[in-house]
Amino acid sequence: MTKDMLPDLLYDVLQGMGGRGKIVPVCKKFWAKHENELKNSGDLFYTWQYDIRWAATTLRKTGRMIDAKVSPSGVWEII
Repeated sequence: MTKDMLPDLLYDVLQGMGGRGKIVPVCKKFWAKHENELKNSGDLFYTWQYDIRWAATTLRKTGRMIDAKVSPSGVWEII
């Protein structure tokens, strides 16, 4: 797993959660689904909690996630 893969993996996790979720439950689901890959990802293992937020920003910039100003506070929603 690499940092560049995170936006698509995050999108898939959100799809599995019905298209939206609060950040902590989304991260818990992401960990449950990708724990082994994260553990074997080198430095990403230590930074993924930060990098997942970068991935959400990337999804917003590419029009795949609703803007943070529109979604309720602390909720990620895909389009």
